[in-house]
Amino acid sequence: MDMIFFFESPQKVVYAVQTPQPFAQEDIQKLKWLFGEATQINQASLSGKFAGPRKEMITPWSTNAVEITVNMGILGIQRIEEFFPLKEGEEIDPMLQKAYEGLTQDIFEIDLEPAPIQAVNDIAAYNKKEGLALSEEEVAYLDNVSKQLERPLTDSEVFGFSQVNSEHCRHKIFNGTFIIDGEEKPKTLFQLIKETSKQHPNRIVSAYKDNVAFI
Repeated sequence: MDMIFFFESPQKVVYAVQTPQPFAQEDIQKLKWLFGEATQINQASLSGKFAGPRKEMITPWSTNAVEITVNMGILGIQRIEEFFPLKEGEEIDPMLQKAYEGLTQDIFEIDLEPAPIQAVNDIAAYNKKEGLALSEEEVAYLDNVSKQLERPLTDSEVFGFSQVNSEHCRHKIFNGTFIIDGEEKPKTLFQLIKETSKQHPNRIVSAYKDNVAFI
């Protein structure tokens, strides 16, 4: 079973280190140095209020910190995160952070269960409720698909369609017919954007293909 060891810096920042086995004394000294002369807290949990990353998201900081420990010869560490003392009334960013009432051995454990599959019987209503931005034509298309399958589409299917068929993925507007003052233009908006690299390729090897560009 994984264990979490706590280190506290002189600035009262707590570093939680997740590992499958206890550290050798040499590794503890390395970690104390790495965390800015931090002190190891010989307790399985800490009391108080802290602000730290959400357990569901390993931070880029953690990824870099773990890689540094590997380069220092400390093997087996799975995750390292920073936790800051949280003052009364102090706000956090709920998208990235969580307020912790004490730090325990389960701060990284995720016990979420997948939500049950929902049948979408009214695609138009579901579209408005979830803000999927499906057009009337797209709703009609999905209604027809549902009839052909002889079953309601699921929430994942409708949501997935809204993403892969979105302007971001398909460039429907960018690739659409460009009409100004009743006159259809010879090039679409996307073709006009691509024209720059066609006229002046400079050192561009590939652009606008497979969602990647090479220079």
